[in-house]
Amino acid sequence: MTKKIEYSNRYFAGNHEALVAKLRGALSDFRFEHVLRVEAKALEFAEHLGVKDFEQVSVAALVHDYAKERSAEEFQQVIVAKHLDPDLLNWGNAIWHGVVGAEMIHDELQVTDEDILNAVRRHTTGDVFMTTLDKIIYMADYIEDGRDFPGVDEVREVTFNNIDEGVAWQTGHTLNYLMAKQALIYPKTILTYNAWVAQK
Repeated sequence: MTKKIEYSNRYFAGNHEALVAKLRGALSDFRFEHVLRVEAKALEFAEHLGVKDFEQVSVAALVHDYAKERSAEEFQQVIVAKHLDPDLLNWGNAIWHGVVGAEMIHDELQVTDEDILNAVRRHTTGDVFMTTLDKIIYMADYIEDGRDFPGVDEVREVTFNNIDEGVAWQTGHTLNYLMAKQALIYPKTILTYNAWVAQK
């Protein structure tokens, strides 16, 4: 069950229920339930790590997949209109919903906190430098209680023991998965691997 968070309007102009209602209107049932589970897991991590700003964690977790179900055309329009890196046009939803989705969150939900927007941008690719909030959202998205894949119990245990080791675990396994599929790998994901996995 999701922890009840009182919002102070610092990160979102409304209360928790209002933000949840926005997401309910923007997402399918499947995605909406995932988002709620990510918030629950992120708050669990925050409490475990001694993070004080639950409101920031809650908003970041709730909005992280806000743009996940947008069309390719919508993402492409934002990339062009905002003069984002043109290379983004060569990628797809898996990258766009984080990197470009942060722009939609800023414009449509008026969430302007750069720490939250960066956590959204980094939640699928990771980054060379990741804040505690970045790590919380990156890992909560990966191992929320609805996830079921080989090794999920192991990575949950690893992450609760040391969130940095969890980041390395996820990054290494994601790279192995993509390489096994001979899929294209977004350059930032490789940089994340080099920073968090290769030198360990």
